[in-house]
Amino acid sequence: MKALTFSCLWALMWLAQFSYAHEIKEPQRIVALAPHIVENLFAIGAGDRIVGTVDYADYPAQANEIERVGGYYGINMERLLSLKPDLVLAWKTGNKAEDLAYIEKLGIPVAYSNPDQVDNVADELRKLGELTHLKTRADRVATEFEVKLAAIRASQQDKLPVSVFYQLWPEPMMTVGGNTWINQLLTICHADNVFANSETDYPRISIENVLVSKPEVIIIPDEKSKKPQPQIDWRQWPELPAVQHNQFISVNADLLHRFTTRMLDGLSEMCGKIDISRKQIQASK
Repeated sequence: MKALTFSCLWALMWLAQFSYAHEIKEPQRIVALAPHIVENLFAIGAGDRIVGTVDYADYPAQANEIERVGGYYGINMERLLSLKPDLVLAWKTGNKAEDLAYIEKLGIPVAYSNPDQVDNVADELRKLGELTHLKTRADRVATEFEVKLAAIRASQQDKLPVSVFYQLWPEPMMTVGGNTWINQLLTICHADNVFANSETDYPRISIENVLVSKPEVIIIPDEKSKKPQPQIDWRQWPELPAVQHNQFISVNADLLHRFTTRMLDGLSEMCGKIDISRKQIQASK
């Protein structure tokens, strides 16, 4: 009850001191509730306006100095309010709905980032440019993204398909379905995700599921974790084509799993590694 009373007190103090119009002329104190939002704000030159963010927002290096207001577990409202933001940028599918509803109820302007297609990154950059009044810089960064993405697609268009298993997480073992961001990136590389037809976006699977799917390549993202993750020695199953051809690829999760301009660096690297595997597989047949 004391916590609730304290939160209400903060809310009343906030509303008494600040009044909001529906449009912010030019926000100078931004709370960004996702790592990809932080990166994109820095990319368009608005990084110095971020006063609060969440765990794992670690790029560029300056982002590590920004005050943390929460993470996947939720947002600390009292800490957020103490930063006096004039705009909160939220990730609709990555932040808790009840937290976002509470922020809106307080009258704090909230804008949402919810990219679900690779091409949406350019749209997100331009939207941030509109919100921060940095349209010229944002449009330039967005155009550079579009040009580079088109070049990667063109470089891959004639490649032969190769079947891949993307080991998203080892324990519990998880992969990606056909509606996911990662599957879109694999498709650009002309890699056929063996679990693309899964009923869920991030299905839990077993060793047996992988054995049945017979991937030619196994892709393992280098994912950050606060505790060491178990390693799966796929060489125990020589019947797997990926084991037979010795095709294991490591990719940078920080690049590939975030909706940012750096994603194209990770995509280019992954496509290049898949292409090497493709050539080695073809040569061995």
